[in-house]
Amino acid sequence: MRIKPISAALIACALTLLAVFLTFNFMPAEKKIERQLQRLYSTDDPQFRRSMGVLLGPPILEGNKVDVLLNGDQIFPAMLKAIREAQHTITLETYIYWSESIGKEFSAALSERARAGVKVHVMLDFIGSMKMDLAAIDAMKASGVKLQRFHKPVWWKLTKLNNRTHRKVLVIDGKIGFTGGVGIADQWRGTAQDKQHWRDTHFRVEGPVVGQMQAVFNDNWTKSTGTVLDGPAYFPALAPVGGHAAQMFSSSPSGGSESMLLMYLMSITAARDTIHLSASYFVPDELTIKALVAAARRGVKVRILTPGAIIDSKIVRAASHESWGPLLAAGIEIAEYQPTMYHVKALVVDSLMVSVGSTNFDNRSFSLNDEANLNIIDAQFAKEQVAIFNDDWKHGKLVTYAQWQNRPLLDKLLSKMASLVGDQL
Repeated sequence: MRIKPISAALIACALTLLAVFLTFNFMPAEKKIERQLQRLYSTDDPQFRRSMGVLLGPPILEGNKVDVLLNGDQIFPAMLKAIREAQHTITLETYIYWSESIGKEFSAALSERARAGVKVHVMLDFIGSMKMDLAAIDAMKASGVKLQRFHKPVWWKLTKLNNRTHRKVLVIDGKIGFTGGVGIADQWRGTAQDKQHWRDTHFRVEGPVVGQMQAVFNDNWTKSTGTVLDGPAYFPALAPVGGHAAQMFSSSPSGGSESMLLMYLMSITAARDTIHLSASYFVPDELTIKALVAAARRGVKVRILTPGAIIDSKIVRAASHESWGPLLAAGIEIAEYQPTMYHVKALVVDSLMVSVGSTNFDNRSFSLNDEANLNIIDAQFAKEQVAIFNDDWKHGKLVTYAQWQNRPLLDKLLSKMASLVGDQL
């Protein structure tokens, strides 16, 4: 049967409208930051701290204790111990949760606490938990765990799949918090001892800032379920327990998607001496490149550590390489971690301010995902993070500007092609 010309035209028009609809729905809804920030203060100026806590919010709170956990052999036992000792509430939000050996351990611990009467709430990203056995999910629910999958697809909201919760927040009894880069999967086990076991860092937190961490979990739980978790079981009074000033910072396309990028830009712009950036996925936009170059040109020593050939996303690495030219030309040092996948996400500025959490240095984290970072302003803590960075740096391969310019033509072509979809990486 021959299609009449007018019918073909209508079909073409409909397909065009559908393409436009999908394009606009997969793009961030909010305006992007368009201009480079003026440098009005440095990190040691009280105004930096005021702006971090007032312009960006939430307030920076005193009296916290933050402990560093390196790799799975330190991270998972600490998290599981806290879960097994929970008395009242457990709230867990994470991106990756798979039905492997560590996933089974977490499921068993969460289910046991739920059966014991502890209120257990688990928020899993739908995309990130696709490898999880559905029977394991059903078993957790049967034990009393309240489990929600973020943006589970329905036909009239398919574009929401592009907005994922990448946050990694665990809070026990409203008093102990964990955040960082780790997911619940077996590649995070061990000590980064081989190519199959990743290098990552997580943090155990006590003190008033844990209340902010709980509020970050509540954000998506309320949006997804319509239920507000409140009361002393979730938000107990929290006395000072340490000397770290901290804030739990979050962003989401549904409100304040550009705030995480603004936080990074403010920190880079305020830098006076050093910037140490650990970036598991490093695809900076033009504005961020300009901010880093400007910092280098005013004398700030900038070092960036990214994954090498062992990476779970080759397209991200290719797109990352496309952006390195101006950075290397400005004297910024970039190295690629060699032993295994480098999944650390940390920014340390002037050995004073530290930002750690779920955020990658790419457009997906800055505009499309729900993210959460713990910001700590403490000189001693920052120096410890620099020492860890320096140890990782020893395992990196430095890339020079000449090497970047002379890389194979095929690599240049692949980088150029990958950069065309940079907004989705």
